[in-house]
Amino acid sequence: MPRTSTELISEANELIPGGVNSATRNFGAPYAFRESKGAYLTDYDGRRYVDYHAAFGAILLGHSDERVNAAVIQSLNGLDLVGLGVSELEVEVARMVAKLIPSVEKSVTTMSGTEATMQAVRLARGVTGRKYLLKFQGCFHGWGDAVARNVASPANRIGAVDPLSTGILEDALGSTLVAEFNDLDSVRELYERYPGQIAAIILEPVPHNVGTLLPEQSFLEGLQQMARAEGSLLIFDEVITGFRHAPGGYQELCGITPDLTSYGKSMGNGFAVAGLGGRADLMDNFSSAGGGVMLAGTFNGGPVSMAAAIATMTVASDPEVAMHEHTGRLGERMREGLRGITFELGIAAHVTGLGSVFTCYFMEREPKGYLDLLDNNDVGYAMFHRRMTDRGFVMYPMTLKRNHISLAHTDSDIDRTLDAAHDVLKDMRDEGIFR
Repeated sequence: MPRTSTELISEANELIPGGVNSATRNFGAPYAFRESKGAYLTDYDGRRYVDYHAAFGAILLGHSDERVNAAVIQSLNGLDLVGLGVSELEVEVARMVAKLIPSVEKSVTTMSGTEATMQAVRLARGVTGRKYLLKFQGCFHGWGDAVARNVASPANRIGAVDPLSTGILEDALGSTLVAEFNDLDSVRELYERYPGQIAAIILEPVPHNVGTLLPEQSFLEGLQQMARAEGSLLIFDEVITGFRHAPGGYQELCGITPDLTSYGKSMGNGFAVAGLGGRADLMDNFSSAGGGVMLAGTFNGGPVSMAAAIATMTVASDPEVAMHEHTGRLGERMREGLRGITFELGIAAHVTGLGSVFTCYFMEREPKGYLDLLDNNDVGYAMFHRRMTDRGFVMYPMTLKRNHISLAHTDSDIDRTLDAAHDVLKDMRDEGIFR
């Protein structure tokens, strides 16, 4: 029986806490969608939207991509979940990951990026025998206890423990140290304070969970050198950057080879799959290979996930498809368009991004680290996204959230988006939101 979005969310609120299965899905109207295809979403009221949210970046090729769906259907006609041994699909995924991602010699699969980073942290501590993990303010690595602190912190929580949730033991939070992105001195200071005690440095090489902070090459090189000198592991969390910015992730672009890499998000173009890979001598410390670090997961390597991953990686790395060239060109077209609009309207803004990702901060200078983002007009940022969504262009209406372009987006989509952005930003300027 047809229903409206508000009717569905009302029913959901009676059965699901907050009406959604992840807190970040509770973002206001439109409350529910009934169809996703290509670059578009359709809600239960029949309204069609251009989607730049892309399930927080999980959609790489476009919604309901026929190549991925066909591979999944084929897998369903053969093997389903057995939970014993290994399948040919699992071996092919491991082979492709090792071929595409420079740091990977061996890999394991998981169902989510959070699981992949949790495995990376546990492995690093298990291999080194050390207690502390070093992360960066503004970087998000999932909801695992060890890393669930200091992401989009308010000014008064920077430098203090800023947990993402209640219910996390103080010991778990206190065993993770926090430095400032693009600031090697802040990293060095922690090594001096905790000599011989830091198991690993973990970072998003491009912190997309606070928009787009671009790394300085000297910073990444310095981290690698410092980790090696101090006997720590370097972990790249490429859950967002992996496959999206290059077939081999950001490490392919920057030339830095970490010890371990977590990846996922867009790996299966919307199907649940992620993984962890790295040096063989490290990965062989998992219990599956006789090591002491537990590896488990009933749904790890499930045929549907593996089929989706193979199809997605195949398309994303196909030079004839030229996915990264297409999405990068559209991304730059969007960024240049937004720069022109904000300049014309006299709005203080820094438009940035990488490849298929675009971010429009409302601040005058380029942010280098999270501390710089405290100057962003957070109210204006969230309002811009809210009003763009209301006009039919889905952008997550919270400050510092990024936007994504998929293979399914077209030049026409970008042009219509820029026309709407001009009208929205002009109205906001005239209302005094930007001064």
